[in-house]
Amino acid sequence: MKKLASLTAAGVVITLAGTGTAVAQTHSAQPGVQQVTSRPAAAQQVAALQAAPKSAATNSRLYRTGRLAATNCSPGEIQRGSTAAYKRFLQRMTNCLNKAWATQFRKANLRFSKPRLRIVTRKVNNACGRWVSGAAGVYCSADRTMYMLITKRELRDPFAVGIARLMAHEYGHHVQQLAGISNYYFQARQRASRSAQLQLSRRHELQAECFSAVFMRTIAHSLPVPQEHWDHTVNWFRENGHKGWAQNDHGKGRSQAAWMERGYNSAQPGSCNTWKASSRAVA
Repeated sequence: MKKLASLTAAGVVITLAGTGTAVAQTHSAQPGVQQVTSRPAAAQQVAALQAAPKSAATNSRLYRTGRLAATNCSPGEIQRGSTAAYKRFLQRMTNCLNKAWATQFRKANLRFSKPRLRIVTRKVNNACGRWVSGAAGVYCSADRTMYMLITKRELRDPFAVGIARLMAHEYGHHVQQLAGISNYYFQARQRASRSAQLQLSRRHELQAECFSAVFMRTIAHSLPVPQEHWDHTVNWFRENGHKGWAQNDHGKGRSQAAWMERGYNSAQPGSCNTWKASSRAVA
């Protein structure tokens, strides 16, 4: 258990900031801070989005597609200190995510397209603005790209389960974007009060975390995801998941853990409908 705790510290702590880091053209995010930008350009971008009714989030066709398509995902090991091995792992994980979610979108009769993957070894600006300080992974909806950061700290003791979970979370934001859920979210934020904005953010982030857990269950045998590693990861988030955010825009630790467990136990996107959940469930 001591070794597992060490692995979790290495693989989960470094990804805390990326856990809920979905930077969209309508707002910027810093660890613990997310603000709707007041710049006119951002408002114009929101207005340019395809209109999405609330039902796009509350009654998505993805929720009726059953269990997420299983993939035989074997991305290989990440040798300590090997940037090349780390990159291969990220690329192969993205391929696994593409296969699983493409099948699910076909079942929902929704249009699917793959996200771009950009692997970087230093913080870079992107179409959504400046790199989020402290983040190990970011999804930018403006260019539909997952940005994954590899640093010396990540290379020292990579934790495959933690890295895969982070990627699946950022991919979850891509799923939301394609399904029209994010469009509703961005537009709703523009009209909401500050407290309502925070709750909308929590619904958005907790759903991506749930989608991540759904995927992790489908690759539990092939990655693999040992049950003790998953349980330890969930418990870590229960105790620490909220600590990277100064305001409650990602959910309390117990909320994050609850949606992780919900997605993992069901392996179905339909279990991740945070938009119909009570305010207490997304606290």
